[in-house]
Amino acid sequence: MSRFVRSLGPAVARPPLLEAFRAGLGAFVGLGVAGLLVLLPMVDLRLGLYLIAPFGASAVLLFAVPNSPLAQPWSAIVGNGVAAIVGVTVCLFIADPVLRISLAVGLAITAMIVCRAVHPPAGAVAMTAAMSPEAIADLGFRFVLAPVLAGTLVLVVVAMIFNRLTGRRYPFRQFDTQARPGTPDPLPTDRLGLSEEELTAILEKYRQSFNLGVEDLARLIGAAELQAATHRTGPMTVADIMSTNLVTIPPDAPLSDVADLFRRHSFTSLPVIGPKDTFLGIIFQIHLITCARESTLRFDHGFRPAMRRLIDGKREAPLRAEAIMNTTGPRVASTVPIAALVPLMAAGDVDAVPVLEDECIIGIVTRTDLIRALARKSLQ
Repeated sequence: MSRFVRSLGPAVARPPLLEAFRAGLGAFVGLGVAGLLVLLPMVDLRLGLYLIAPFGASAVLLFAVPNSPLAQPWSAIVGNGVAAIVGVTVCLFIADPVLRISLAVGLAITAMIVCRAVHPPAGAVAMTAAMSPEAIADLGFRFVLAPVLAGTLVLVVVAMIFNRLTGRRYPFRQFDTQARPGTPDPLPTDRLGLSEEELTAILEKYRQSFNLGVEDLARLIGAAELQAATHRTGPMTVADIMSTNLVTIPPDAPLSDVADLFRRHSFTSLPVIGPKDTFLGIIFQIHLITCARESTLRFDHGFRPAMRRLIDGKREAPLRAEAIMNTTGPRVASTVPIAALVPLMAAGDVDAVPVLEDECIIGIVTRTDLIRALARKSLQ
């Protein structure tokens, strides 16, 4: 009996009060902007349908749970639009109110699932149309355009801006088909070793397709693996293994100086810094080699002469460090557990990760540092 009673309680963890305030403020702003746009004086307000109740339910999803598949722009805009079309169509042809309302909502749900645009408030959109035969007789399918699509589009745009400004990613579920240029971090599915089809099969098996996206599942599994890795590596943080005796270069350093430092110290990476040790980017040895190779193709010379000219700096306008440095790679704080570095280093494209504090570099962790720390931990 006690288990049954507990099952009637909240099913989610207690959220921070600040998050509750953030979501409420977002709904206030979103509906306020929508109201200002659709309740303009030049709009005919006799029907009272231009700011409809389902928008309140949409605001809950867009601002309170913006990472839900049901809250994404496609689901919100297409879901509400399809439901409005169904609701208007049924309202125009079915006279009996009970049959009209139930049929409108039922068909709207079916249509949303077919369109892969399930949005719970859309059921209320279809119901609103079915419950307003006189208004729909006057508006017809204009109801689909305004208020439904116009209002939903306004809410989605405001949600995109507000969520980003308050630290939430929206739209949340979409990933680029490839990693960002210059960013070695692989896609979540690549890091997991599970294909998109396998992740989709897991969601379908447990009937969670409407509650969680494939990319979200990959993120959760990756986070769980990372947490499990911390159990194996213990409380060690980046501060415990980073190198603090750094060799750095300014952004205007000639590539001849960069090549000389690589040769002298046998480094594979060099941080580029500005005034007061502000981190600007990092140059990997492969960047210098790639630059030399491109010069070979451009001037149709052999590799060694091009490399020698690059090192000697004999061109009229020699390249500087800032021209080839990577500014979008990963960087960490000194308090980050070393387990967080494992997926970055395992990708094979990252030889070193800079450690920052207030945008200034205080250390660097190389792949060698990480391997040495993991080996020492395993021997213990």
